[in-house]
Amino acid sequence: MIRFLARLVATLFGVGLAVAAALTWMVAQIDQPGPLAEAKTLIIPKHSGVFDIAGQLARQGVVSSEHLFLIASQIAGQGAALKAGEYVFPVGISMRAAVELLQLGKTVVHRLTVPEGFTTVQVLELLEGAEGLYGDIDPKPGEGVLLPETYHYSWGDNRQTVVDRMRAGMKKAIDELWTRRAASLPFKTKDEAVILASIVERETGVAGERPRVAAVFINRLRHGMKLQSDPTVTYGLSNGRGSIDRPLSKADLATRHPYNTYVIDGLPPSPIANPGLASLQAVLHPADSDDLFFVADGSGGHAFAKTLVEHNRNVANWRKVEKGAAAD
Repeated sequence: MIRFLARLVATLFGVGLAVAAALTWMVAQIDQPGPLAEAKTLIIPKHSGVFDIAGQLARQGVVSSEHLFLIASQIAGQGAALKAGEYVFPVGISMRAAVELLQLGKTVVHRLTVPEGFTTVQVLELLEGAEGLYGDIDPKPGEGVLLPETYHYSWGDNRQTVVDRMRAGMKKAIDELWTRRAASLPFKTKDEAVILASIVERETGVAGERPRVAAVFINRLRHGMKLQSDPTVTYGLSNGRGSIDRPLSKADLATRHPYNTYVIDGLPPSPIANPGLASLQAVLHPADSDDLFFVADGSGGHAFAKTLVEHNRNVANWRKVEKGAAAD
């Protein structure tokens, strides 16, 4: 009996050593650098189970063995918690590191930049072409309700969700700016402020000019003058795109439609673009100026004037610049 027990103990001890050696080998395999020779981006589909993920990683050469990856996920204790999404697996990533990456959901972050002054049609086209976004946008947002900004998203996000964030951003911005607006502005609502800000946005791309351009339009509203803004006319002719493939003609400026501010009084019925924060700020805090006119000066900015005589002189100078450019 004693000899039997001794042999049993020796056998169990040997088995224990073998098991320990096997575990040591597996841990070493799990922690050692993997076979990936260059970084690889993979999309783990939604609802993928741990077996599906292990097979995908093995086929793509991220891990050397799907069986060892399954063991690694069990050792981590959360094999069922691997998250779907788009991932970048770095060169030589170990199985343990791959498991941790998927558990933490460290997916690729995409950026979508909406330029200031884009119309809603243009923003929707950006969203339609954005890699990794899915789903329809319904209902379509109106003009001037989306905040131009850089938005971050992950593969598989819904387009409507991004639009909702743009809407929320614009609402928050105008709500906050409205409470600190200057006194005695010639408009009474936040919607009217956004309309005017969209016109300022499309009139100048020079940041320092925006408060002064805003002052011109505000002064014209106070004096009961027509705004006479070319971008509003263009918007009305472009079915919301904000641009046409030719210069405006005299006939265009005389054609009656709701956005022709050479014909209508006051503001057009809606924004003509999605204004940025600087243009919103400009119309709510315009420059202290008596200017009533402005025209391009040939340098990318504008020449401002208080009187029609001065303005006509600036226009003549601009015509000379145009002729010189055409001659070149």
